[in-house]
Amino acid sequence: MRRTILAIACILLATPGLAQSVSEKTGVNSVLGVSPSTSDFVKQVAISDMFEIESSKLAQQKGNAAEKTFASQMVTDHTKTSTELKGLVTSGKVKTELPSALDSSHQSKLDKLKGASGNDFSSEFNSMQVSAHKDAVDLFERYAKGGDNADLKNWAGKTLPALKHHLEVAQDLDKKPASTVGEGKK
Repeated sequence: MRRTILAIACILLATPGLAQSVSEKTGVNSVLGVSPSTSDFVKQVAISDMFEIESSKLAQQKGNAAEKTFASQMVTDHTKTSTELKGLVTSGKVKTELPSALDSSHQSKLDKLKGASGNDFSSEFNSMQVSAHKDAVDLFERYAKGGDNADLKNWAGKTLPALKHHLEVAQDLDKKPASTVGEGKK
C-alpha cells in the first residue's frame, strides 16, 4: 500500500508540464485563473483563428445580413492575428510550433455548421461565436497577465480590446429575434 502511494506521488510530481496541458484542455486553468503555457496559448490561439476564419466563411455564404457583416470582420481580423502570431513564431521570438489543422472539437463544430441552414445555421453560428469569443477573451486576459514570453504577452494585451469588441458584437447578434436579424438596419 505504501509503495503504491509513493509511486502515485512520484508520477504526479514528475508531470507538471503534462498537467498544465491537460488543465488547459479541460478548462481547469481558466477556472483557477492560471496563465496558459506559451505553447498551449499559441496552439489555442491558432486553432481559434482557424475556426473563426472557416466558420465565418460559411456565414458569409449562409448567414443573414447581420451575420455576413460580422463574418467579414471576423475573417479580416482573425487573418490579421494569425499573420501576427505566425510572425512571432517564425521570427524566433516565440519558440513553439503552430498547429496546421483544427482539433477534433473545433472540426466537429465546423461540420455541424456546414450541415445547418436558415435559422438553425444562425442559432448555431451565433452561439458558437459568443462561446468562442468568451473563451478567447479569457485566454488572452490570462496570458496577458501572467504569460512567460514577454513578446507574446505584449501581443496578447494589445489584441485583447479587439476580442472584447468581437464578443460584444457576437452577443448582440445572439440577442436579435430570428425574425428581424436578417432584415438589416432600417
